[in-house]
Amino acid sequence: MDDAELEQIRAARLEQLKAQGGGGGSAGGPSGNQQEQQRQQQNDARQHVLSQILHPEAADRLGRIRLVKESRANDIEDRLITLAQSGQLRQKVTEAQLKDLLNAMSENKEEEKIVVSRRKAWDDDDDLLDL
Repeated sequence: MDDAELEQIRAARLEQLKAQGGGGGSAGGPSGNQQEQQRQQQNDARQHVLSQILHPEAADRLGRIRLVKESRANDIEDRLITLAQSGQLRQKVTEAQLKDLLNAMSENKEEEKIVVSRRKAWDDDDDLLDL
């Protein structure tokens, strides 16, 4: 990852923090539009970074994950960007490496299990079929 790309991300984040902290003097309409522009710029920078660190197959898999569960895809993207910014990624992430990351992240989260227990009532309609 280039230093220029990191600077773009840092600049977008700095603008976001400035907008959240100190810009309370403008009216509601322009500030909403400005926030939307900042959000779009940040999203574009994020997509640019991801395109730099992911192989096309891994990007496709991440896109399919996003279709199913967007919050999980965002978590994975955040993790990948953090790894890239800290210098732990030396090459582009392959689909196999993305699968390993997915498995590692799923082990950390507690799995949700749904248990359905059905009770048979004394006046169940199925009993009438035996007559």
